[in-house]
Amino acid sequence: MIVYDLTCSCGYQFEGWFQSRNDYEKQFQEEKLNCPLCDSGDVHKILSPVAGRKLSSHAIAPELQQVGVVAGENDSLAAAGKILEKLQQYVEKNFEDVGVQLTEETLKMHYGVSELRNVRGVASEEQEKILKQEGIELLKIPMTVRKEAKKLN
Repeated sequence: MIVYDLTCSCGYQFEGWFQSRNDYEKQFQEEKLNCPLCDSGDVHKILSPVAGRKLSSHAIAPELQQVGVVAGENDSLAAAGKILEKLQQYVEKNFEDVGVQLTEETLKMHYGVSELRNVRGVASEEQEKILKQEGIELLKIPMTVRKEAKKLN
């Protein structure tokens, strides 16, 4: 059993329970997903669960400079930074930080050993491959360095 957070074009958000990822895809393709509030068929998956990996600014800056992405370079980059910061705040507020236990906790939820909940944490490449093989999707988002954290360094 897999649970996806869904949203309708009317703005209503709800959970959908499916036998598998393929079951969701089939129902989506056949336009069998309807909003319980307005009965619209314009329903899509939204982000859940989220896994984030904190990187130091030193690890990320050279890669960004290679493709010409440098903070303050233009207005669209500043807007993207603000969106990323809001996403990070949402994740920090609404997802339990399980740290390096992300793979273990996610597998427990996937197989019904523990209750479903929103979690975030870190996983190695090998752990990510294991989760993918089990049909578990992760969303990796860059976690920005907070001003408070910068002051500690």
